[in-house]
Parts: sequence; structure tokens; C-alpha cells
Amino acid sequence: MRGSAAGAGRADGAWDDGPVTTFSFDDLRRFPDVEAVNLVAADATDRLILDEAAADLATAPAGTVCVVGDRYGALTLGAVALHGVTGVRTHQDRLVGEQALTANAERLGLSGTFTTHLLDDGALAGARVVLWQLPASLDELDEVAEAIATHAHPEVRVYAGGRVKHMTHGMNDVLGRWFSDVQARLARQKSRVLVAAAPRPAGDRPAPDWPAAERHDDLGLTVLAHGGVFAGTGVDIGTRFLLASEDQMAPAAETALDLGCGTGVLAVSLAQARPALRVTATDESAAAVASARATAEANGVADRVTVARDVAAAGVPDASVDLVVLNPPFHVGTTVHSGIARRLFADAARVLRPGGELWVVWNSHLQYRPVLTTLVGPTRQADRNAKFTVTVSTKAVSTKAVSTKA
Repeated sequence: MRGSAAGAGRADGAWDDGPVTTFSFDDLRRFPDVEAVNLVAADATDRLILDEAAADLATAPAGTVCVVGDRYGALTLGAVALHGVTGVRTHQDRLVGEQALTANAERLGLSGTFTTHLLDDGALAGARVVLWQLPASLDELDEVAEAIATHAHPEVRVYAGGRVKHMTHGMNDVLGRWFSDVQARLARQKSRVLVAAAPRPAGDRPAPDWPAAERHDDLGLTVLAHGGVFAGTGVDIGTRFLLASEDQMAPAAETALDLGCGTGVLAVSLAQARPALRVTATDESAAAVASARATAEANGVADRVTVARDVAAAGVPDASVDLVVLNPPFHVGTTVHSGIARRLFADAARVLRPGGELWVVWNSHLQYRPVLTTLVGPTRQADRNAKFTVTVSTKAVSTKAVSTKA
């Protein structure tokens, strides 16, 4: 069903006029996430999942349809607008995805048609139909499948879709750990849906093992991780390289921020090394926040590491931090894109006090140093190896406002 937006977009990403009157996937936006011509808010997988589930959506009782991994609202709002579903419950790992869903719902006149939950019984209890954008990680697939099998109705049907090029036979195997019936539907437009049903009885399931834990004696750290967090219980090589410069980082700092903290390795290591330092760790991923909190607790520094789910450092006051540490992503989904890194650099500049330091590790081919100098302040190379560069940027006393748009 083709619709059109009632108002034109503004430069700040908002819209001038009222909501659209009909639903179309083409009207969905990624905002406030990075937007570019090669980045989409909905794709063929969203459409295929909804089409494959159409018969079950038509008969599902109110409040029994759940959506997991909806990126910007295509599944949630499509179920409501195209299939008449009411009382949808949705779980999105990324906070910016929740914000985009809310913004799209408001603009499309669909506010109040869904509720947002953590991945627990609040999201999944009694679910008869689950619509799911498959994650790339088999660990995340396993944790979510466990949650569905544990909390959903015994007669639940799960419609899990992805792009064929990103799907593996291992996904079928993981789903088979938790469901007795797993079937692959025919592909369409390079997307495919796996349908899982018949959750295995409790006695026939693997023992739950999330969050997982791993001890790293060389770093003096125990890392805990939920399935959807980057690097899992490991410590990626970029973070390890940045940690090698830890003793040089703003020695007089009283406050620090681990921006995009993942499992919290940088935050916890700083807290261990400097007992007087107050550390905040932020990440937009619900799985990362839960992992970082568990890692801080496991290493005995939970009283000195505050973990918050946040888009960049939106909740951190201006000019309030002496030290920011950052290992930024250079992908948006599966697309190489610098937009997220630029936003993180700009937010680091905002929260740093004059003279404060931003320490960043980045893949050397990305050539971030001029960007850091422009957005933060004077930037020097602190370390470099065959793959990574570590830089330290000192917050200038005053900086010009610079656009962070990609």
C-alpha cells in the first residue's frame, strides 16, 4: 500500500507537517541513526517476513505478536498497518533503533500501537507469533532463541529472516537446539525466512549459559558477555592495543568515559588501575550494557563504574569529563561508513573539559586524524602498529561547531 509523507523533511531530520495517512515501507526513515543513499530503513527481508507470517498474523490474539531485532520499525509498524495486529511487543537491542521506531510511528500516525521491552518474559511471555530479523552472530541467535523457547507459548511460530548472503546452515542448527521443527522457506529477492516451531521441553534443551564468562590473566580481567555484544568474552585486538597506552592517559583525570563500552573492558581496566577515578560507560546496545555491568561486578569495581544505555554520550553533561576512551565501529550494519565514528568524536568533544583527552584506536587506513583535529582539538599519534593507530586529542579551549553529518 503506497503512501506519501505529508510534510517535507527539515535539515535537522524532523518533519514539518503532520503524519502520513497511509503506510509504505518507503516512508520509513533511519533517523536519528545515520542516513545515506546506500543505507535503508527497510529491505526485502522485512517484507518477506511479514508475507510469510501473514496467515498467523491474521489470527493471532491481541497482544500475542512479538517482534525481535526490528531495525527501524518495518516489522512492528508493518504488522500493525498491513495486518491489523494490535498490542505488538517489541525488543530492539539498539537504542537508536527504538528511537527510530518511535519517530516513524509518530510520523505515520501509529503511535501507541506497540510497547518496548527488554529481552525477557515481558517481551515474550505467551507469544504466539514472533517476527525476527536474524542477527549476524550465532551467539546472539542462541540467546534470543533460548529466550523465545523459554517464555513464548508452546504453540509459538517464529519467522526469522535474513539476507541469503549472510545466512548459514549453522543458524538452522542453533535454532534446532531450542525448537523441534525448523524449516527454511523459499528465498525471494535474495532474502529467506526460517520458520521455527515446537519449543523443546525444558528437559530437552541445553543449559542456559548467558552471560558467558572468560578470564584473561594477561589483562587481569574476567569478561562477561551476552550473545549480542561485539567480541563476546574475548578482547578484540584494537582494544588490546589501546590498553597498552593506559598508563599514559590523562594521569591527573578524576572522571573518565568509556564511549561505546561493549563489555566494559576499557572502563573496568581504568577503574582497576586508578581507584580514585570515577568511570562512566555508555553503549546503545542493551546486550552491551548488561554485559558491561556484569563485567564490572565480576571484577569488583561495580561501585566505581556507572553503566548507562545511551546513544553516544547524550546523557553526559557538557564539559564534565577529563578522559574519554573509544574504540569506534567503522561499519553501519554490513556497510563501511564513517558516520557513527564522527558522531562519537563530536560527542566526546562536547563532554570533555578544556584540556581533557580523547584516546582513540582506529584502523590506520581510515585516516581519522584530521577529523579528530577538527572536531576535538590538537591530535597526535601515541602508538601505531601494522593495523591500528592510537591517537590522543586534547580538547581545545574553544572549538567551532562542526557538522557531524555523513
